[in-house]
Amino acid sequence: MLASIANTFTNCFKIPELKSRILFTAAILAVCRLIAFVRIPGLDGVELTNFFERSAGSGGGGMLGMYSLFTGGALEHCAVGALGIMPYISATIIIQLLTAVVPQLSKLAREEGGRAKIVQYGRYGTVLLCLGQGLAMAIGWENPTKIFGEGIGRLVLYEDTPFQIWWYRIQTVLVLATGTMLLMWLGEQITERGIGNGVSLVITIGIVARLPAGAQALKDMFFPGGGAEGKNIGHAVALLLLLLGVVAGVIAVTQAQRKIPVQYAQRAVGRKVYGGGTSFMPLRVNYAGVMPIIFAQAILMFPQKIFLFLGQSFDIKFFVDISRYLNEGAVLYMSLYGLMILFFSYFWVATQFNELQIADDLKKNGGYIPGVRPGQATSDYLHNAMSRITLAGAIFLTVIAIIPILLSREMNIPPAVSTFFGGTSLLIMVGVMLDTMRMVESHLLMRHYDGFLKKGKLRGRF
Repeated sequence: MLASIANTFTNCFKIPELKSRILFTAAILAVCRLIAFVRIPGLDGVELTNFFERSAGSGGGGMLGMYSLFTGGALEHCAVGALGIMPYISATIIIQLLTAVVPQLSKLAREEGGRAKIVQYGRYGTVLLCLGQGLAMAIGWENPTKIFGEGIGRLVLYEDTPFQIWWYRIQTVLVLATGTMLLMWLGEQITERGIGNGVSLVITIGIVARLPAGAQALKDMFFPGGGAEGKNIGHAVALLLLLLGVVAGVIAVTQAQRKIPVQYAQRAVGRKVYGGGTSFMPLRVNYAGVMPIIFAQAILMFPQKIFLFLGQSFDIKFFVDISRYLNEGAVLYMSLYGLMILFFSYFWVATQFNELQIADDLKKNGGYIPGVRPGQATSDYLHNAMSRITLAGAIFLTVIAIIPILLSREMNIPPAVSTFFGGTSLLIMVGVMLDTMRMVESHLLMRHYDGFLKKGKLRGRF
């Protein structure tokens, strides 16, 4: 098996076009990593980096942990890419949701050249989000103890005069916005001239960059040093089996789809008669992808902080108790987390899967599902089928999202390690790697080379 994989990688560099695409992608990703280490002028990035290193054993979760994960550690270095590419993704998601509910945008998306305009609107939205989030981050770095907690020194190197402070804020906002727009442009260049989806690869390389820290934390678990007793071999076997099972499950469910048979009748266009045929419509089990987990985490970030602030500011014990129940790992937190993932899975399908449009397109093209009437009956059939398989996908997402929390809570696994056993990081990495493998596979098969797997296609579909 390993020899076959090595042979496939060798074949990749025998094709000039594929070789140039792979090297171009690698070079652009190296630039993206460089952006995560170039510090913003006027900020003491060393102080923040040292603070994160000191608190690595107890931190890593919540809002800052997830944001730092998506930026590849740029936040910890006060780097140019501290905003990451998340503003672009947020703007794109907002535009997608608006397209589903705003008739004008929905009509524009179906027109010729309309998609390009919608992408342009997403870029404009990215700039606005960068300016807003950049200003919030600049002010946060002015008051680091309110964001990161006690034990961190001053980060801003400018004097506390009004002119110096506003110059620092304007400069920081512009640098952060420029860094995000540069990452967005680099991602688009990878999509156009490289291999794989550029934006997804930019996020993935940031997550993969945390692997050395995770490996070090894993080593410290079993060999802590200083005479302390580490975890035994039983824990190592259990973690290895869990990792293999989770990765296998993520691959299987990511690839899983229900095939709806579609029959096309014969139809005449002018003097030509087009014969009917049989095809199928693939309905993905995990249609929403990683979005429900991101939405649920984004919403649950703030209530705990708000209740804790109100409880401490006005000395209200009830609010302090609620904030404790909403801590990551608490039973109430995990219950709300799971319910929100279920809700947002159906919410995403409801906004993005238009069964009425699909049924109408089938009817116009002379297609029908055997045993189901065209029109409204087809729409109802697709709605019911999608609702059933979405439940399976949502339950799977809930289990994957809760595994890292349970590992940290029950087995005292460091967040740097437990992050790679589930949640958004594992889903993104597996999904992006599968997509990239498909693209490489297609290039190899076009030149009559063997791909990564036998018979020239990725397995794992239900």
